[in-house]
Amino acid sequence: MTTAVFRPVVVIPVYNHEEAIGAMVAGVRRHGIDCLLVDDGSKPSCAAVLDALAAADPGVHLERLPANRGKGGAVMAGLRAAAARLGATHAVQIDADGQHEAADIPAFLALAQANPQAIVCGAPVYDASVPKGRLYGRYLTHVWVWINTLSLDIRDSMCGFRVYPLARVLPLIDSEPMGLRMDFDPEIMVRAHWRGVPVVNRETRVTYPMDGVSHFDVVRDNVRISKMHARLFFGMLWRLPRLLWRKVAG
Repeated sequence: MTTAVFRPVVVIPVYNHEEAIGAMVAGVRRHGIDCLLVDDGSKPSCAAVLDALAAADPGVHLERLPANRGKGGAVMAGLRAAAARLGATHAVQIDADGQHEAADIPAFLALAQANPQAIVCGAPVYDASVPKGRLYGRYLTHVWVWINTLSLDIRDSMCGFRVYPLARVLPLIDSEPMGLRMDFDPEIMVRAHWRGVPVVNRETRVTYPMDGVSHFDVVRDNVRISKMHARLFFGMLWRLPRLLWRKVAG
Protein backbone atom coordinates (compact mmCIF):
# COMPACT_ATOMS: atom_id res chain seq x y z
CA MET A 1 0.00 0.00 0.00
CA THR A 2 1.50 3.33 -1.03
CA THR A 3 1.29 6.44 1.12
CA ALA A 4 0.08 9.60 -0.57
CA VAL A 5 2.73 12.28 -0.92
CA PHE A 6 2.20 15.25 1.35
CA ARG A 7 4.61 18.11 0.66
CA PRO A 8 3.54 21.42 2.22
CA VAL A 9 5.08 24.84 1.65
CA VAL A 10 4.20 28.05 3.48
CA VAL A 11 3.35 30.94 1.14
CA ILE A 12 3.69 34.46 2.57
CA PRO A 13 2.62 37.46 0.47
CA VAL A 14 4.79 40.44 1.40
CA TYR A 15 4.27 44.11 0.63
CA ASN A 16 6.49 46.44 2.67
CA HIS A 17 6.47 44.32 5.84
CA GLU A 18 10.22 44.53 6.44
CA GLU A 19 9.81 45.01 10.19
CA ALA A 20 7.63 41.95 10.78
CA ILE A 21 8.64 39.43 8.14
CA GLY A 22 11.82 38.23 9.86
CA ALA A 23 9.95 37.06 12.94
CA MET A 24 7.27 35.41 10.81
CA VAL A 25 9.85 33.52 8.75
CA ALA A 26 11.61 32.40 11.94
CA GLY A 27 8.28 31.17 13.30
CA VAL A 28 7.63 29.16 10.14
CA ARG A 29 11.13 27.71 9.86
CA ARG A 30 11.03 26.63 13.50
CA HIS A 31 8.74 23.83 12.31
CA GLY A 32 11.15 22.71 9.58
CA ILE A 33 8.82 23.72 6.74
CA ASP A 34 10.02 25.55 3.64
CA CYS A 35 8.50 28.94 3.00
CA LEU A 36 8.03 30.96 -0.15
CA LEU A 37 8.08 34.73 0.19
CA VAL A 38 6.16 36.53 -2.55
CA ASP A 39 7.51 40.06 -2.94
CA ASP A 40 4.49 41.97 -4.20
CA GLY A 41 6.37 44.98 -5.55
CA SER A 42 7.79 46.07 -2.20
CA LYS A 43 9.98 49.15 -1.79
CA PRO A 44 13.78 48.61 -1.98
CA SER A 45 14.31 48.45 1.79
CA CYS A 46 11.81 45.60 2.14
CA ALA A 47 13.13 43.86 -0.99
CA ALA A 48 16.61 43.90 0.56
CA VAL A 49 15.29 42.24 3.73
CA LEU A 50 13.64 39.51 1.66
CA ASP A 51 16.83 38.97 -0.34
CA ALA A 52 18.78 38.57 2.90
CA LEU A 53 16.29 36.10 4.37
CA ALA A 54 16.39 33.94 1.23
CA ALA A 55 20.20 34.08 1.02
CA ALA A 56 20.64 33.05 4.65
CA ASP A 57 18.43 29.93 4.59
CA PRO A 58 18.03 27.37 1.77
CA GLY A 59 14.55 26.65 3.09
CA VAL A 60 13.42 30.21 2.37
CA HIS A 61 12.53 30.86 -1.26
CA LEU A 62 11.68 34.12 -2.99
CA GLU A 63 9.23 34.86 -5.77
CA ARG A 64 9.47 38.46 -6.91
CA LEU A 65 6.65 40.18 -8.81
CA PRO A 66 7.58 43.08 -11.08
CA ALA A 67 4.82 45.33 -9.69
CA ASN A 68 2.25 45.33 -6.94
CA ARG A 69 -0.66 43.03 -7.82
CA GLY A 70 -2.49 43.10 -4.49
CA LYS A 71 -2.80 40.38 -1.89
CA GLY A 72 -4.86 38.07 -4.08
CA GLY A 73 -2.50 38.41 -7.01
CA ALA A 74 0.49 37.71 -4.78
CA VAL A 75 -1.11 34.65 -3.18
CA MET A 76 -2.06 33.18 -6.56
CA ALA A 77 1.48 33.74 -7.86
CA GLY A 78 2.77 32.02 -4.73
CA LEU A 79 0.46 29.03 -5.10
CA ARG A 80 1.55 28.51 -8.69
CA ALA A 81 5.23 28.86 -7.78
CA ALA A 82 4.88 26.52 -4.79
CA ALA A 83 3.69 23.77 -7.11
CA ALA A 84 5.90 24.50 -10.13
CA ARG A 85 9.16 25.42 -8.40
CA LEU A 86 8.99 23.49 -5.14
CA GLY A 87 6.79 20.51 -5.98
CA ALA A 88 4.35 21.30 -3.19
CA THR A 89 1.09 19.40 -2.82
CA HIS A 90 -0.32 21.84 -0.26
CA ALA A 91 0.29 25.51 0.49
CA VAL A 92 -0.17 27.23 3.81
CA GLN A 93 -1.21 30.84 3.32
CA ILE A 94 -0.26 33.09 6.23
CA ASP A 95 0.04 36.86 6.50
CA ALA A 96 3.37 38.65 6.80
CA ASP A 97 2.32 41.20 9.42
CA GLY A 98 2.46 38.93 12.46
CA GLN A 99 -1.27 38.73 13.18
CA HIS A 100 -1.38 34.94 12.73
CA GLU A 101 0.09 32.34 15.06
CA ALA A 102 2.87 30.48 13.26
CA ALA A 103 2.82 28.08 16.22
CA ASP A 104 -0.49 26.73 14.87
CA ILE A 105 1.01 25.63 11.54
CA PRO A 106 1.64 21.99 12.64
CA ALA A 107 -1.99 21.65 13.77
CA PHE A 108 -3.24 23.05 10.45
CA LEU A 109 -0.97 20.68 8.52
CA ALA A 110 -2.10 17.69 10.57
CA LEU A 111 -5.69 18.46 9.58
CA ALA A 112 -4.64 18.93 5.95
CA GLN A 113 -2.81 15.62 5.90
CA ALA A 114 -5.85 13.87 7.40
CA ASN A 115 -8.15 15.65 4.91
CA PRO A 116 -5.94 16.04 1.82
CA GLN A 117 -8.74 17.21 -0.50
CA ALA A 118 -9.99 19.90 1.89
CA ILE A 119 -9.15 23.53 2.53
CA VAL A 120 -8.23 23.95 6.18
CA CYS A 121 -9.46 27.42 7.04
CA GLY A 122 -8.63 29.47 10.11
CA ALA A 123 -11.52 30.55 12.35
CA PRO A 124 -10.17 33.59 14.21
CA VAL A 125 -10.29 33.99 17.95
CA TYR A 126 -9.74 37.72 18.52
CA ASP A 127 -8.44 39.73 21.41
CA ALA A 128 -9.12 43.40 22.15
CA SER A 129 -6.68 44.57 19.45
CA VAL A 130 -9.08 43.85 16.57
CA PRO A 131 -10.28 47.06 14.85
CA LYS A 132 -14.03 47.32 15.29
CA GLY A 133 -14.61 48.49 11.71
CA ARG A 134 -12.99 45.37 10.34
CA LEU A 135 -14.81 43.13 12.80
CA TYR A 136 -18.26 44.43 11.80
CA GLY A 137 -17.35 44.14 8.12
CA ARG A 138 -16.44 40.50 8.67
CA TYR A 139 -19.88 39.75 10.10
CA LEU A 140 -21.50 41.10 6.95
CA THR A 141 -19.17 38.98 4.82
CA HIS A 142 -20.05 35.88 6.85
CA VAL A 143 -23.74 36.37 6.04
CA TRP A 144 -23.05 36.86 2.33
CA VAL A 145 -20.85 33.77 2.20
CA TRP A 146 -23.49 31.66 3.92
CA ILE A 147 -26.07 32.92 1.39
CA ASN A 148 -23.81 32.39 -1.61
CA THR A 149 -22.88 28.85 -0.58
CA LEU A 150 -26.29 27.92 0.91
CA SER A 151 -24.38 26.52 3.87
CA LEU A 152 -22.65 27.31 7.14
CA ASP A 153 -19.62 25.21 6.21
CA ILE A 154 -17.23 28.20 6.08
CA ARG A 155 -16.95 29.79 9.52
CA ASP A 156 -14.71 32.67 8.43
CA SER A 157 -13.91 33.28 4.77
CA MET A 158 -11.66 36.29 5.40
CA CYS A 159 -9.03 34.68 7.60
CA GLY A 160 -5.73 34.72 5.70
CA PHE A 161 -4.42 31.66 7.54
CA ARG A 162 -5.39 28.49 5.68
CA VAL A 163 -4.07 25.42 3.86
CA TYR A 164 -4.90 24.84 0.20
CA PRO A 165 -4.82 21.47 -1.58
CA LEU A 166 -3.07 22.64 -4.74
CA ALA A 167 -4.51 19.92 -6.98
CA ARG A 168 -7.98 21.29 -6.24
CA VAL A 169 -7.20 25.01 -6.07
CA LEU A 170 -4.83 25.62 -8.99
CA PRO A 171 -7.40 24.56 -11.64
CA LEU A 172 -9.85 26.93 -9.96
CA ILE A 173 -7.64 30.03 -10.03
CA ASP A 174 -6.54 29.21 -13.58
CA SER A 175 -10.10 29.03 -14.89
CA GLU A 176 -12.16 31.52 -12.87
CA PRO A 177 -11.85 35.32 -12.56
CA MET A 178 -10.60 35.94 -9.05
CA GLY A 179 -10.25 39.10 -6.97
CA LEU A 180 -6.68 40.38 -6.89
CA ARG A 181 -6.84 42.26 -3.61
CA MET A 182 -8.55 41.75 -0.25
CA ASP A 183 -11.57 40.28 -2.04
CA PHE A 184 -9.51 37.20 -2.92
CA ASP A 185 -9.78 35.44 0.45
CA PRO A 186 -13.60 35.18 0.58
CA GLU A 187 -14.02 34.71 -3.17
CA ILE A 188 -11.78 31.66 -3.46
CA MET A 189 -13.58 30.04 -0.54
CA VAL A 190 -17.00 30.51 -2.16
CA ARG A 191 -15.85 29.33 -5.60
CA ALA A 192 -14.05 26.32 -4.10
CA HIS A 193 -17.19 25.41 -2.16
CA TRP A 194 -19.22 25.59 -5.38
CA ARG A 195 -16.80 23.05 -6.86
CA GLY A 196 -17.31 20.67 -3.96
CA VAL A 197 -14.00 21.27 -2.17
CA PRO A 198 -14.53 20.33 1.49
CA VAL A 199 -13.74 22.84 4.26
CA VAL A 200 -12.25 22.02 7.65
CA ASN A 201 -12.38 24.90 10.14
CA ARG A 202 -9.75 25.33 12.83
CA GLU A 203 -9.76 28.00 15.52
CA THR A 204 -6.65 30.15 15.73
CA ARG A 205 -5.71 33.24 17.72
CA VAL A 206 -5.48 36.46 15.70
CA THR A 207 -3.95 39.68 17.00
CA TYR A 208 -3.44 43.08 15.41
CA PRO A 209 -0.04 44.42 16.55
CA MET A 210 -0.12 48.14 17.25
CA ASP A 211 3.03 48.61 15.15
CA GLY A 212 1.89 46.24 12.39
CA VAL A 213 1.53 47.31 8.75
CA SER A 214 -1.93 46.67 7.37
CA HIS A 215 -2.89 47.34 3.76
CA PHE A 216 -6.62 46.89 4.38
CA ASP A 217 -8.48 50.06 3.42
CA VAL A 218 -11.70 49.95 5.44
CA VAL A 219 -13.77 51.93 2.93
CA ARG A 220 -12.23 50.93 -0.40
CA ASP A 221 -11.75 47.25 0.40
CA ASN A 222 -15.19 46.87 1.97
CA VAL A 223 -16.74 48.40 -1.16
CA ARG A 224 -14.69 46.04 -3.33
CA ILE A 225 -15.73 43.06 -1.20
CA SER A 226 -19.41 44.11 -1.32
CA LYS A 227 -19.29 44.22 -5.11
CA MET A 228 -17.68 40.79 -5.12
CA HIS A 229 -20.47 39.38 -2.93
CA ALA A 230 -23.11 40.81 -5.28
CA ARG A 231 -21.35 39.25 -8.27
CA LEU A 232 -21.14 35.90 -6.48
CA PHE A 233 -24.81 36.10 -5.56
CA PHE A 234 -25.80 36.10 -9.23
CA GLY A 235 -23.34 33.29 -9.81
CA MET A 236 -25.04 31.36 -7.03
CA LEU A 237 -28.46 31.86 -8.61
CA TRP A 238 -27.66 29.99 -11.80
CA ARG A 239 -25.93 27.28 -9.75
CA LEU A 240 -28.91 27.08 -7.41
CA PRO A 241 -30.40 23.79 -8.69
CA ARG A 242 -27.06 22.00 -8.38
CA LEU A 243 -26.36 23.47 -4.93
CA LEU A 244 -29.80 22.50 -3.67
CA TRP A 245 -29.45 19.00 -5.08
CA ARG A 246 -26.10 18.63 -3.34
CA LYS A 247 -27.70 19.61 -0.02
CA VAL A 248 -30.58 17.17 -0.52
CA ALA A 249 -28.27 14.35 -1.60
CA GLY A 250 -26.09 14.98 1.42
